[in-house]
Amino acid sequence: MRIAHLLHRKGPDVVTVEPGAGVREALALMAHHGVGALVVSPGEGRVAGILSERDVVRALHASGDAVLDGPVSALMTAEVHTCPPGASVHDLARTMTDRRVRHVPVVEDGRLLGIVSIGDVVKARLDELEEERAHLVDYIQAG
Repeated sequence: MRIAHLLHRKGPDVVTVEPGAGVREALALMAHHGVGALVVSPGEGRVAGILSERDVVRALHASGDAVLDGPVSALMTAEVHTCPPGASVHDLARTMTDRRVRHVPVVEDGRLLGIVSIGDVVKARLDELEEERAHLVDYIQAG
C-alpha cells in the first residue's frame, strides 16, 4: 500500500501551528484535536518543523516550565523526516522505526499534503495482513 492510498482513506487534515505561536497555544491545539504532534508551518503548505508532545516533555525536564511561555520555534524539531505520497507503508514503517519518529509529514514538491502517524501505519499494515489472510482462506476453500 502506498502512502497516498492511506491518506485518501484517512483524509488530508493536518493541524499546523506557526513558528512564532506560543507553546501553550500549541499544547491547547494538540489537546483540542487529540493529536500528539503539530506540523510547524509559516504558511502556504511549507514545513518548518514539527512539535511533538515528546519535544515539550524533554524541554520541560531540561529547562522547567518557563519553556511554556516561549515560542514553538524554540522547541520544535527543525530536521523533519518527510515522505512522498508514492512511498510504501512498509518503507515508511522502517523509516519511522529506524529514526525513532512517530509522525511523518507527507510532502510533494515542497507542499504539505498530510501527516502519517505510527498508528496509521500499524492500522494500514494490519488491514493488509487481514486482506492477505482472507485471500488465502478463499484460495484454500476453493481448492
